[in-house]
Amino acid sequence: MGSRIQLLPLATLLLGAALPLHAHVGSPDVFYEGNAGPYRLFTTVRVPQVIPGVAEIQIRSESGDVRAIRVVPMRLSGPGSNLPPTPDLAERSQDDPQFFTASLWLMESGALQVRVVVDGAQGQGELSVPVPSFAQRTLPMQKPLKGLLLALMLLLAAGVVFIVGATVREGNLEGGEIPNDSRRRRARRAMVVTAVLVAASLYFGRMWWGADARQFERRVNFFKPPVAALKLVDGRRLEIRNEALDRPDFFSPAYLHLGEVIPDHGHLMHLFLLHVPELDRMWHLHPELAGGDTFAVDLPNLPAGRYQAFADVVDPRGFPWTLVGRIDLPQINGKPLAGDDSAWSGAPLVGPAADATTSLLADGGRIVWRRSSDPVKAGVPLEFKFSVEDKDGLPAQDMQPYMGMAGHAEFVRSDSSVFAHVHPAGSVSMAALELAQAGMPGAASPQQDAMAMSMPMPESEPLPPEVRLPYGFPQPGDYRIFVQIKRAGRVETGVFDAHVQ
Repeated sequence: MGSRIQLLPLATLLLGAALPLHAHVGSPDVFYEGNAGPYRLFTTVRVPQVIPGVAEIQIRSESGDVRAIRVVPMRLSGPGSNLPPTPDLAERSQDDPQFFTASLWLMESGALQVRVVVDGAQGQGELSVPVPSFAQRTLPMQKPLKGLLLALMLLLAAGVVFIVGATVREGNLEGGEIPNDSRRRRARRAMVVTAVLVAASLYFGRMWWGADARQFERRVNFFKPPVAALKLVDGRRLEIRNEALDRPDFFSPAYLHLGEVIPDHGHLMHLFLLHVPELDRMWHLHPELAGGDTFAVDLPNLPAGRYQAFADVVDPRGFPWTLVGRIDLPQINGKPLAGDDSAWSGAPLVGPAADATTSLLADGGRIVWRRSSDPVKAGVPLEFKFSVEDKDGLPAQDMQPYMGMAGHAEFVRSDSSVFAHVHPAGSVSMAALELAQAGMPGAASPQQDAMAMSMPMPESEPLPPEVRLPYGFPQPGDYRIFVQIKRAGRVETGVFDAHVQ
């Protein structure tokens, strides 16, 4: 859409400029690592910018015994979620036999999934990747095409007028007979009337097209990150609402209602408070529903300053959302952290990122980013590997699951334009993943799949001292990565800076 040209006959040509965003801000692509039966796959889904549109699928198999991979899009839940159409065959790379690519049409917006079926030496395996389908922008019409279509419209309009005139002037004439003055006058009157009708049709068509374009724009904006209405109550209690629900021009009852969200790895909401612009402090909190569509949390000790809030939730369809807002807070004398809540403070992110690979922990241990020496580039799927060491430099032996997983990470661009909450399973939400895998025969539970290769392990045994996270930076810039783990009952956060080309 986006073009101001108003042509009724072109409606069917321009409706591809689309509808809905999801639980990551500025990071639309989906990254997922999981098991399709005996096969370990790293799947990347590049969501199209417009819906309907073509999604690009990239799949890397960890083993070399995969013969064929087929992919198919379907709804995540509800009608059609268990009735996949005929899948498309992914193409194997000639240079890398463990790498496959495919293209899939996503025909609707909302909570979808890409079902992946693998055939290989160990039999058949299957997995499902949740995909929030949304339009990132509307597409303007190119000027040459706009000029061509305008010329064709004028030609067709003129053609209609002259055809009507010729029909009235020369219709029913015998061969060789010349139209008389009466016929010519009737033809001119008919052409004037036809021209008025054609002009009226184009005018009202323009009005309809403009109204439809405006409605389309609103539908495109529908799935953009909702604005979080943040309010400090009683000096330390922070309330969170969806600001759209408080607007008088709010237009859709199907929009995100916080009172209807579903749990995502143990909590209804994951709230991240970042001290901006320095990014030198971060809190990962878990507000609770306080009635209606309002969440609330009693804040811990916070210094005065400006804070960027990212609040992750998942709606009943499995569509993940991130509410975004900023608030200036006074100094808060709050309550101690408890449960899964955590905090970090350290040096600010200033100037070009230093590409740090080691982060010290409070007990003298450290988290090490096992990265290659190659520059980090935007748009490239990566597997981030972090190893955890104790104060003696040995692999940590006291790792425990943090909210059911080996670790969590938040990728934040220096200007807060990108925020992604990532797990060992990838950038998908665990609630959506559970919906996607429900009913799939032989599928591992999402929690097991997310806790790395050898999971699940008995709770009495420590987890391996390593966290692996599939993700790809969406755009160049300086980023801060917060890696969160749990050791001996304590939640610890390692922080790494990266410059992305």
